[in-house]
Amino acid sequence: MHGVTKPVWDAQRLLGEVMFAPLHPIISRLSPTHFPDLLQCNTLLATQCSPITTQSGHVLSFVPQAHGKLAFESQYEPRCYLSGEVQTRANNWHDLLNALVWLTFPKAKAAINARHYLALTEADNVAANSQRGAVRDTNTLLDESGVIVPYADAALADKLRDFQWHSLFWQARDRLQHGMDFYLFGHGLYEKVLNPYIGLTGQGLLVPVDPSFFNWPLAQRLPYLDQRVAEYLNAPEHCRDTRELTPVPLLGVPGWSAENSCESYYDNKAYFRDKRV
Repeated sequence: MHGVTKPVWDAQRLLGEVMFAPLHPIISRLSPTHFPDLLQCNTLLATQCSPITTQSGHVLSFVPQAHGKLAFESQYEPRCYLSGEVQTRANNWHDLLNALVWLTFPKAKAAINARHYLALTEADNVAANSQRGAVRDTNTLLDESGVIVPYADAALADKLRDFQWHSLFWQARDRLQHGMDFYLFGHGLYEKVLNPYIGLTGQGLLVPVDPSFFNWPLAQRLPYLDQRVAEYLNAPEHCRDTRELTPVPLLGVPGWSAENSCESYYDNKAYFRDKRV
């Protein structure tokens, strides 16, 4: 039986990719050329300043994926919540990126896991099945495709919510430097960024911040955003509807595509769509 071919790992390429910026501190600690395995991911966990835990208090670890029909407590989200074990496939970009996001935004990831577990265990007590489905759908969308969008300029946030792409990304691009920023969160989205394409879109969670935030170093911004997103998710009234998330056409963010340095780039209505009424 032939072994599985390892995906190509080029840390230097990822460290030069602006959309991967939130993961750069973790990637810089990995091998330059060897695709990271479970041992390396768990070594990173062990060398964190403080242990990463689930909201049930269990210390996180990355373990091989289980197969076959599994009991409830052995399924992905319950197992993570009840034991701290995150099932991770070897030589798999999707699961590796999930691990790197855990290492970067541990509190937010733990909050998403808790929301899933609570939705699953409270299922029998919830009369409206669609409500339960909406909670899990929204948290899954954030987990897979989320973009954290801190903003200090409310007018910019309004432009984003109203799909005013030309106004936001072109006319106000100088204001973006000190009024709004974008941090990829979803591990599925990071996987798509490996081969970007017109149409690449994330789901933004807007987070109001003080203007001083934009003067902080990345090492200060990331844990702050992690805490803010976790607090948002821990409030049961939040993240119950996918409409809480706002589409973000990523290749329109200034500096995230060479082509968007030209104003006509934003004329592509198939990508920069108008808001539906």
